[in-house]
Amino acid sequence: MSGKLYLCGTPIGNLEDITFRVLETLKSCDVVYAEDTRHSIRLLNHFGISKPLHSYHDHNQEQAGNEIISKVQKGEKVALITDAGMPGISDPGENLVVKCIESDTPFEIIPGVTAFSMALVGSGFSTGQFVFEGFLSRDKRQKRKHIERLKYERRTLLFYESPHRLKETLRLLFEGLGDRKAVVARELTKKFETFQRGNLSELMEFYDSGTIKGEIVIVLEGSETDAEPVFDFSEIPIKERYESLMEGGLDNKEAMKVIAKERNMKKSDVYSLLLE
Repeated sequence: MSGKLYLCGTPIGNLEDITFRVLETLKSCDVVYAEDTRHSIRLLNHFGISKPLHSYHDHNQEQAGNEIISKVQKGEKVALITDAGMPGISDPGENLVVKCIESDTPFEIIPGVTAFSMALVGSGFSTGQFVFEGFLSRDKRQKRKHIERLKYERRTLLFYESPHRLKETLRLLFEGLGDRKAVVARELTKKFETFQRGNLSELMEFYDSGTIKGEIVIVLEGSETDAEPVFDFSEIPIKERYESLMEGGLDNKEAMKVIAKERNMKKSDVYSLLLE
């Protein structure tokens, strides 16, 4: 039988959410690769599955990925699982799929639960159009820039976040996007599953004290406007606009270049008008 890679979705909390198809795939494969073997061995043991288990994660994805491709091309059936949910969603399995496509290596997706889809459905916000942004950067400056780019995004926004960064992220979302309606979905499918709803300011206050635990999805209402109106600088007299740009830090040539582009003029014509 020819080899194949199987990307298997696993439960995000409640083990009863595993599918018959995933179980049959794990039982019939030759080897399993997992994000965290210590975590995944408990899953396999729970269902009485004994297979060689190797790691595939952010820090070894190049070496392990090549190893997986080699095994499949030699005829082995390889299963890839992540700690929870679907391999490839905010997960290095994404890069393994690219390797398979580039090397013409057969693969198959065995679907399972995803936290962001559960959170979206349970949020009460629009599900017709949404944007999954995954994890924001740990760097605060980069996180601010990311949020700023989403200021006029009208679709429902979804983010993954860790418990110890939730407070900071809620504050940065509030500062960058305003006091929007939001939902913090926590511990989905588990015993203490919660959907905490409110404006960002209310959620900031709710989570201001106490210890936060569990996997988290933040769902945010989209913007009510498409974009900030663009100011027509061509209405400003050229000399006034030139002086403003110079005061803003541009040099002589850069200022004239900006004015020429704004007014669809040649830079030489701008220069002539400034001399008048």
